[in-house]
Amino acid sequence: MGDDSTTIPHLSITIDDKDINSGALRVLQAIRPRWDPSDVDFKLLTDGITNKLVGCRPKDEDAAETVLVRVYGNKTDLLIDRKAETRNILLLSNIGLAPNLYATFSNGLAYQFVPGCTLTDGTVKHPDICKLVAVRMAKLHKVQVPGESNPQPFIWTKLRSFFNLVPDNFSDISKNNRFRKIGPSKVKIQAEMEYLESALTDSTFPVVFCHNDLLLGNVVYTEEKNCVTFIDFEYAAYNYQAFDIANHFLEFAGVEDVDYNKYPSKEFQFDWLKTYLEEYKGGYSEDDVDRLYHQVNKFVLVSHLFWGIWALIQTEHSYIDFDFLGYATIRFDEYFAKKEELISLGELPR
Repeated sequence: MGDDSTTIPHLSITIDDKDINSGALRVLQAIRPRWDPSDVDFKLLTDGITNKLVGCRPKDEDAAETVLVRVYGNKTDLLIDRKAETRNILLLSNIGLAPNLYATFSNGLAYQFVPGCTLTDGTVKHPDICKLVAVRMAKLHKVQVPGESNPQPFIWTKLRSFFNLVPDNFSDISKNNRFRKIGPSKVKIQAEMEYLESALTDSTFPVVFCHNDLLLGNVVYTEEKNCVTFIDFEYAAYNYQAFDIANHFLEFAGVEDVDYNKYPSKEFQFDWLKTYLEEYKGGYSEDDVDRLYHQVNKFVLVSHLFWGIWALIQTEHSYIDFDFLGYATIRFDEYFAKKEELISLGELPR
């Protein structure tokens, strides 16, 4: 992809996540030196459960921009290739598919604020907004990354690398005892990883450039412009088209009060997929829609396993006040509850 990171500054600044405002101010002094430090408003944004995010803007300027400063969660560099993240944001911002990146620093980055509201479990199903999301995802999936002539899906390699980061025993003994009571063993998780890779590795499944983490908090709807913007490209990489769509549909259930009854109906999915395919392919047959529907719903299983394993790593390392262990268990439970039904979904002949 080339090293486009030279086009933005990298600051030798590390922000203490217990004193984000003063750290953000140091970043602003480097990238917005004309801003008066005594006249900056800070607003902590709380949509994420991995990183901490603060919005910064001058108090007295009505038309002033807002700069977002994101501080990475503890040990998240174990999970995320930060150089690749920076390259991805630059690539996508250059073609209007990501906010502008202003700077990186030792444990985070600063980027453009997009006005609007992140989606909710209600707005994500709004007939107009869901079509905007489908079109935006299709545009992202058509992106060609320079230098990638034979892209491979990242999911199987990423799953294995995540699995290797899960401790055999959590350092917090209470978490260890709790997981032994409510969670599957590492041996069982590994067996399911191998099963899915064997069952779903198919050279006919399209591999495209994916967001891979399109939760509701990562989609901003700007009503004035009637558009949506995707943010937070930490996991962006080539992957199965069906995974990205399945992962987004699963996020309809929420993160803190997870309710899989909110997973979209078949009718909703078919309408969404038709809008998506119209943009992605310029048209579609009913067979195209049916085939993609079946692929998407099989990759629901991969998403559950992926984020369940991710949550076990966060259980060990994250300082954020969130029940990662409980979340992992929810994902694993849903995986096993739906495994037979989803893996047995048929597909049309190709």
